Amino acid sequence: MTATLLAPPDEDLRTRLVAACAGVRVDTAAGTLARYAYDASSYRVAPLAVAFPADVREMQQLLRACADLAVPVTVRGGGTSMAGNAIGEGLVIDTSRSLRRVLSVDAEARTATVEAGVVLDDLARELRPHGLAFAPDPSSKSRATIGGMLGNDACGNHSVRWGRTSSHVVEVEVLLSDGTHLRVADGVTAVDPDDAAAARRAAELEAELRALARENLAILRTELGRIGRQVSGFHLDELLPERGFDVARALVGSEGTCAVVVTATVRLVEPPAATSLLVLGYADVVDAATDVPLILPFEPTATEGIDDAIVATMLARRGPDSVAALPQGRAWLYVELDGPTQAAVQARTEELLTALRAAGRLVEGLVVDDPAQRASLWRVREDGAGLSTRPDTTTQTWAGWEDAAVDPSRLADYLRDFRALTAEHGLTGVLYGHFGAGCVHVRLDFDLASDAGRAQLVAFVRAAADLVVRHGGSLSGEHGDGRARSELLGRMYSPQMLALFGRFRAAFDPLGLLNPGIIVDPRPVGADLLPVASDEAVGADGRPLLFAYPHDRGFASAVQRCVGVGRCRSDHGGFMCPSFRATQDEKDSTRGRARVLQDMVNGSLGPDAWASDAVHEALDLCLSCKACSSDCPVGVDMATYKSEVLQQTYHRRLRPVSHYSLGWLPRWIALAGRVPALVNAVLAVRPLRLLAVRLGGVTPHRRLPRFAAARRARLARSDASPDLLLLVDSFTRGFRPTLVQHAETVLRASGARVGATPSVCCALTWTTTGQLTAARRILHRTARLLDRTGDAPIVVLEPSCAAALRKDLPELVPTAQARRVAERVTTFAAAVDARLDAGWEPPPLPASVLTQTHCHQHAVFGATSSTGVMRRLGMRTDDVEGCCGLAGNFGFEAEHYATSMAVAGHDLVPKVEALGDGVAVADGFSCQTQIAHVSGETVQARHLADVLHAALTEHQLQEGAS
Repeated sequence: MTATLLAPPDEDLRTRLVAACAGVRVDTAAGTLARYAYDASSYRVAPLAVAFPADVREMQQLLRACADLAVPVTVRGGGTSMAGNAIGEGLVIDTSRSLRRVLSVDAEARTATVEAGVVLDDLARELRPHGLAFAPDPSSKSRATIGGMLGNDACGNHSVRWGRTSSHVVEVEVLLSDGTHLRVADGVTAVDPDDAAAARRAAELEAELRALARENLAILRTELGRIGRQVSGFHLDELLPERGFDVARALVGSEGTCAVVVTATVRLVEPPAATSLLVLGYADVVDAATDVPLILPFEPTATEGIDDAIVATMLARRGPDSVAALPQGRAWLYVELDGPTQAAVQARTEELLTALRAAGRLVEGLVVDDPAQRASLWRVREDGAGLSTRPDTTTQTWAGWEDAAVDPSRLADYLRDFRALTAEHGLTGVLYGHFGAGCVHVRLDFDLASDAGRAQLVAFVRAAADLVVRHGGSLSGEHGDGRARSELLGRMYSPQMLALFGRFRAAFDPLGLLNPGIIVDPRPVGADLLPVASDEAVGADGRPLLFAYPHDRGFASAVQRCVGVGRCRSDHGGFMCPSFRATQDEKDSTRGRARVLQDMVNGSLGPDAWASDAVHEALDLCLSCKACSSDCPVGVDMATYKSEVLQQTYHRRLRPVSHYSLGWLPRWIALAGRVPALVNAVLAVRPLRLLAVRLGGVTPHRRLPRFAAARRARLARSDASPDLLLLVDSFTRGFRPTLVQHAETVLRASGARVGATPSVCCALTWTTTGQLTAARRILHRTARLLDRTGDAPIVVLEPSCAAALRKDLPELVPTAQARRVAERVTTFAAAVDARLDAGWEPPPLPASVLTQTHCHQHAVFGATSSTGVMRRLGMRTDDVEGCCGLAGNFGFEAEHYATSMAVAGHDLVPKVEALGDGVAVADGFSCQTQIAHVSGETVQARHLADVLHAALTEHQLQEGAS
């Protein structure tokens, strides 16, 4: 009998649930409910509460409480489901916070036992010393959990060789909806042999499953397992006697509707000894698909397809270098071959190329051996889901029909008919997928902001379901059915099979509490679609917005860029998101913040949402590092959104004191620069310094920088017809004036004519603290004065100021004048790069350096805009991964000091501690300050200009001595 589920949630039920879960972290705050109302799908369901169990015992307590109160339960890991199967109206349980242990690795047996919340990349790092790997590798591997992968039977780029997750599962430990703890493999047993009730339940469950299989052999053999990627529904064919009655495999892909996985024992594989990546260009995606059956006999480890829409988006977002390794064509296949030696792989690669050229469809094929080019190409494929959500400024694409699969031999015919169907419905999209396995991912430009657009989504997916079934395919190839496709299962399976799905689920969860509305008794496809806010150019209380949002239709459109891909939840690679890496809390991820802002603009947080606790809690630990604007596949720019929210919230209101002390820092620098000796002397007196920092909201744990006389930060001379102009920013003028002379000396030594700009400000500190009215006023003046200086490049020594002038200036002052100035702004590293192009030969430099790239430089000018130049100068770089943690005013604010240091602990602190007598290079003043702080002032990082100046000086001394 199925329990009556209580919806909508009421406060009394919420209170009783929290009381029944005493001792377990259960969160009912509005911001938390907003964050967990979404996954990576086109659906939104607000939960009753969100729980974060620390162990299996707490998980049992949660389940028993929900069973007593008839509260539905949805368990999620990384929350990257694209089908809406990681959200629910009852209690959402997040396993990714605590259940993250790799319990054991048996290298001889090639198995590992892990908890459900272990992230795939973390498992990979544990297995690497053993020379082993877990084969499934979805593109979300940096944040996808093993439990989630079991939930939807994930696959990945190499599934053409290794198959689905279900192929690699040995056994699982699960909890039933009443908390019963069972071990499931080729049978069902109690984990605790002394638990008589659990043993009895295990025996009953196994008997029912054996009866289900025994009584339905024919239908299980004919309707299931027809193609390799038949993920839709339950894998009841695993219960067949010829499949070994494998209950564990049958549970994989059940999307949390039958049991809660707490641990899994999985089989491991040995990575190939040698591989080769062959990239094939075609005139059309159907031509590419037609060649797949010719490729498969060569036993590739991967055969991935992308179309030109993804490449066009990559070009627009990340520039021509991001796709430089692609051959000619308008559709591409990535084919990876492996073998015992590189020579053997190369021979097979040439053989395959010959066969494909003979077939006549191949436009161009390239073998890509360079590791950097390979990584860049794979990133194009792996970021496809994110990139395809916003292919241009005005278009938003959505999941809903993103996971169909057919036999690879029918892929070309299916794609041809599918394109005709999208044209018939007036839809366009971005197409990519695991072509070697016949699995196609596509996101389409449904209009979810209108009733007509939502109706079109429902009509289209029903027609698409009929189409894929006509081609003998599956509604889902790896993402699961969820809310997006469960209603459509009746178009793929007979009523008898649907009844067996219901019987299978009821055997595990007779109360129907686990993830209701999925697969069995499904929710309608059109129900629960997420709200999409209109783009009105107004903020709180109808006030105008200050930023222009040139890449979006407005603020609402900008924050709705986030579709839950979740790359910001990764704890390695790139710079995003430093606060999540420090706290491991969804609240502090870019995605978590964006979801709260989406609820703000769509009205879910009420009329005073701009100033709500939920919004400000979400933004509190955002460092405004801007890394998300470049590292996020969809280009979420949380630093800009935070500035806008602060502007709207504190309009004509008293601000936090740090907004005045640190937000107005250039003003204080200018004043202190007149009498620096007096200011430094006052701050040297400990009681006065402590009073000053307390009044200013500044942490007492940091050493305050010494102010310099403003007159010291000047060029020796300013040439009349300069090749470039040197802009002296506020930080350089106030704290490191000798950098100006060093930079000038280096640039002149390179043969450049150097001029000075007028004294201007980039308004960075006003912008990051959300004082945008003042920032806009300052930037109007800056744009006016700099635009009068001609057209020479403007070199800015402080990378954060350079980034502000390049990006914030034209977005806060959307004029032709501001855009002209922004286009001229460059960094010192880029200026050196240009001098090298002009033939400059620098003096000998340190052989190796530790480098900390400023986050704003990384985001605005490119990931290697600094380190690439250093390597070109002949220095080997050891690059700190991610943010230093200081991030301008953030790390100086008393309430953020602990987070700042936790961010530094991610990678900076270990590398500084290992540096010894080595050289650290950091162009950003914040980065230099943090390095000095974490090293106890023993390491003083230098600007690239300082390093080059020192080398020039040493070279001149040596020449003089000789």
